[in-house]
Amino acid sequence: MPEQTEKTVPILSRLRAPVGAVKKKTRVGRGPGSGLGKTAGRGQKGQRARNTTPTGFEGGQMPLQRRLPKTGFKNPFKTNYATINVGNLNAFDAGAVVDLDALIAQRMVRKALDGLKILGDGELEKALTVKAHAVSAGARAKIEKAGGKVELIEVVVKPVVRHKK
Repeated sequence: MPEQTEKTVPILSRLRAPVGAVKKKTRVGRGPGSGLGKTAGRGQKGQRARNTTPTGFEGGQMPLQRRLPKTGFKNPFKTNYATINVGNLNAFDAGAVVDLDALIAQRMVRKALDGLKILGDGELEKALTVKAHAVSAGARAKIEKAGGKVELIEVVVKPVVRHKK
């Protein structure tokens, strides 16, 4: 193998940007020699020279944020469940206890959110003990039909945050 010279070994302290890649910042208002002295490229007098227009100002026309309608509402008290269908529970062994921690460990549910809800799509072939915060009527029937049982966990209610006046 040929001997490596100092020129072929990359040294981080010697790295430079290619010529023309870095452009110097234009310093305005720095004398007549710069080409942007005195008024600094803003012209003579007036609103635009004085920089008094607020963000979103459209010259007196009704601004966009006021022309568009107000939409939507986010309910701060909504309960967001992590959901899974009954058919997906066949991945567990017969007699297993299926709860939120087991589903997260199997990567069937990404995160806990406010609780776990079992939905009724698919068929269950094994007897399982399912611990969930909510279960649809169809899912409950399918779990019990397969010989399993459903245990409901109480949902923790979010605290009401009131702002002081």
